[in-house]
Amino acid sequence: MAAAHGSTNSAPQPGSRWPVFRSLAGYRPSDLPRDLVAGLTLAAIAIPEQMATARLGGFSPEIGFFAFIAGSLGFALFGASRSLSCGADSTIAPIFAGGVALLAAAGSPHYGALAAALALMVGLALVAGWLFRLGWIADLLSIPVTTGFLAGISIHILVSQLPSVLGIADEAGSLLQRGAYLAAHLHEANRFTLAIGLGVFAIVVLSELVSARIPGALIGLVLATVALAAFGLEGKGVAVIGTVPAGWPSVKAPTASIAELAQLLPLSLLIALVVMVQTAATTRAFPSNLDAAPDVDRDFLGVGVGGVMAAIVGAFPVDASPPRTAIVSETGGRSQLAGLAACAILLAVAVFGAQLLTRIPAAALAGVLLFVALRIIRVEQMGTIFRQSFGEFLLVVATFAAIVAMPIEQGVAIGVALSLLHGVWSVTRAHVISFERVPGTTVWWPSVPDHHGETLPEVRVLAFQAPLSFLTASRFRADVLAALRAAPQPTRLAILEASAIVEIDFTAAQTLRSLIRQCKEEQIIFAIARLESVRAQNALKRFGIDKALGPHRLFRSVEDAVRALRPQPPAGRASQ
Repeated sequence: MAAAHGSTNSAPQPGSRWPVFRSLAGYRPSDLPRDLVAGLTLAAIAIPEQMATARLGGFSPEIGFFAFIAGSLGFALFGASRSLSCGADSTIAPIFAGGVALLAAAGSPHYGALAAALALMVGLALVAGWLFRLGWIADLLSIPVTTGFLAGISIHILVSQLPSVLGIADEAGSLLQRGAYLAAHLHEANRFTLAIGLGVFAIVVLSELVSARIPGALIGLVLATVALAAFGLEGKGVAVIGTVPAGWPSVKAPTASIAELAQLLPLSLLIALVVMVQTAATTRAFPSNLDAAPDVDRDFLGVGVGGVMAAIVGAFPVDASPPRTAIVSETGGRSQLAGLAACAILLAVAVFGAQLLTRIPAAALAGVLLFVALRIIRVEQMGTIFRQSFGEFLLVVATFAAIVAMPIEQGVAIGVALSLLHGVWSVTRAHVISFERVPGTTVWWPSVPDHHGETLPEVRVLAFQAPLSFLTASRFRADVLAALRAAPQPTRLAILEASAIVEIDFTAAQTLRSLIRQCKEEQIIFAIARLESVRAQNALKRFGIDKALGPHRLFRSVEDAVRALRPQPPAGRASQ
């Protein structure tokens, strides 16, 4: 995701109690010129991008405009971020296009109706995310899995757009089948189409290198259209977009059968998760106020309402866009008025300027999407993961392979599963460790080979640096018993340093109570120190662990426990 730019402490503070248009809280008339400039720049970037993304999703270009207008208006009404841009997004377009195409032919009225129904379902899932404060869901995808996911999505975009760039027919089938078809028909490429596609791609790349504010995509489309007319390229096999229906978006409820909605439900949840992840990342990367945490849940509401509105105008699921948000932030946008100004421009183009779009070469839009596809591949991050954590790099590879080799919605599901399994595996790797006292202090610290601390006869201080749950309970019990039995002298006092135990569930509570009982049977005093988590403290009472411990067995520090409960050594025995 892009880094944060343009936010300052002097920005007007968002009003936490405003029911709508929160970005306008504290708005000043002097902010309007900045918003208008940001809106104009955003429109110049969004016009070609939304057209290209609509075609990527299997829609005519004006539907991309309607998705942008609906997403931006919904977010301006209910979102919290001042700069976040919501609309059609190339990250989720291949996902919903692949899923809906299994139920209806791409480009058909039924395809559009199902996409609108999917937009409604995704939007409602985002609204539920706000209602139930589900911002934590955005953290379910780890960085390695997200990196592999984006790399896989980029391959889908590339394969889907290369036929337009090369000027050859596309082939139905899986991604691998389509790729093989392209490789076998490269010799059929139209050199004029190829020149336009690569030319627009080069213009966008150079513009981005100079400044992200330069609307390279728009410049490329204009130049491609001029070249088409000047050199008569349409007669040389260069395809154009063709008729673009002009008019206002029509408002109607999405239509789909109960059976179709049931088939779309898993896909809607997957897309909602991806949208949550990207929305949270965008909100955090471009904070409205550096002195306060961004309101991720409220931004879920804004994007969700945008999705619902997109469904009502017959569009498709929408998402937060990090690149467009960066444009708003970098050009000095102060509120969602920048997005609304861009909406007005795109609406004017859709209603009054549709005829201007008909002569745009299809290869030009494909060139824009080639740039998008290559931009979302995080090559540098892949290298960092490879160097620093090869095991997690395998997650990148596995997620990428799943997205490429399988139907895209299944690949995304596997990526989510891999992320969750990686999280579970990380937790279950936790082991009980021993603590020693730092010489000359009352500080107890994990034992390390290079620094020898003090130990006390018949006393073991142990710690478990993970939540105590059903995932870790058996490992915890086995490690504690092994540590007690491996001590050079019989243990008479066992202290659990519990500062890292933030949660105790039912299964772990039964295991801990059983461990306490076994220690009592073996004449070992068991105590707990530094249980700082309020949730874990409540669990001690709720599950009766405090009663199993007995009175005066909970301490605020290890040293307090040692002083209160340490067995007195016989005369003449010194501390080791």
